[in-house]
Amino acid sequence: MRKHFTITIHDDKGLKQVNLPYSVKSGLLYGAILFAAIGILTLFGIIYLNSVIDDMVEKRTTMQKLMDKAYEKNAVLVASIQDNQKTLQAKQEELSTVEGRLDNIEGLIGLAPTQNMSVQERIELATLTSEEIALMFQSIPNGSPVAYKGVSSPFGYRIHPVTNKRSLHKGTDLIAAKNTPVYVQADGVVDYVGWSKGYGRLVRIVHNYGFKTYYGHLERYTVKVGDVLNKGDLIAYTGNSGLSNGPHLHYEVRFVDRALNAYNFIKWNVENYETIFEKEKKVPWHSLVKIITKNQSQIIKLPSSQRVLILRENSN
Repeated sequence: MRKHFTITIHDDKGLKQVNLPYSVKSGLLYGAILFAAIGILTLFGIIYLNSVIDDMVEKRTTMQKLMDKAYEKNAVLVASIQDNQKTLQAKQEELSTVEGRLDNIEGLIGLAPTQNMSVQERIELATLTSEEIALMFQSIPNGSPVAYKGVSSPFGYRIHPVTNKRSLHKGTDLIAAKNTPVYVQADGVVDYVGWSKGYGRLVRIVHNYGFKTYYGHLERYTVKVGDVLNKGDLIAYTGNSGLSNGPHLHYEVRFVDRALNAYNFIKWNVENYETIFEKEKKVPWHSLVKIITKNQSQIIKLPSSQRVLILRENSN
């Protein structure tokens, strides 16, 4: 059995032969196989690493996109928070303004809300609905009883034009020619019709909530004692009777027989209904507001047929 193998080498110097043992051949073969295996493993390793790197790059790209979206959402959220803060600040300023006006109204009508009362509850107590305002203007004297052309003598102390003595002028003298129609300025009942010292021909009307109105120096009447009147009804015509130096209407507004400045009621209307609370401190507006609100709520609770009838009567 041969234990060697021969390798023949050709070069410029000729032919050479080298005898090597078979163990060397086996070693070379195994080396070649090992080298090939290493090469294959290296190739697979490179392929695997490339795959891992590609996956990492893809994941990184995905993460970057998610981060970009998160940044965008965060920017939107920050902008929304800033807008909400501005809106909240505006609402707080608006609420502060409302509370300021509410404090003013409460002060005017003498309200004293409790500390635990919410702003909404305070508003409901201090403000009137349109129906309640309509009821107030139907029941309490407001507006001019004659076509308004000015005032010839205001409320307050003066030198009387006839007696030439200083005295309290309890009414407001309205400029009006003789026989000018005079209209009642709130629902009421005729309490007096006739001659009265100083007033001449006088009509006195009792209204709701303790109010009375006086119409003096008249020429003639169109009503009698006990007549029930609606706001706007004709009651008399102006004249020059009594202690008067010329045709005009002497108009008084009283509350429980205390004379008030009628001019404030002449100029009182829906657009400035809050001003009367400040100008007339002799009237307990707080209590009146509560009564009017209560009356209106009772009207609302009535059957629809009765409620419609009352509203129609009030609107006439």
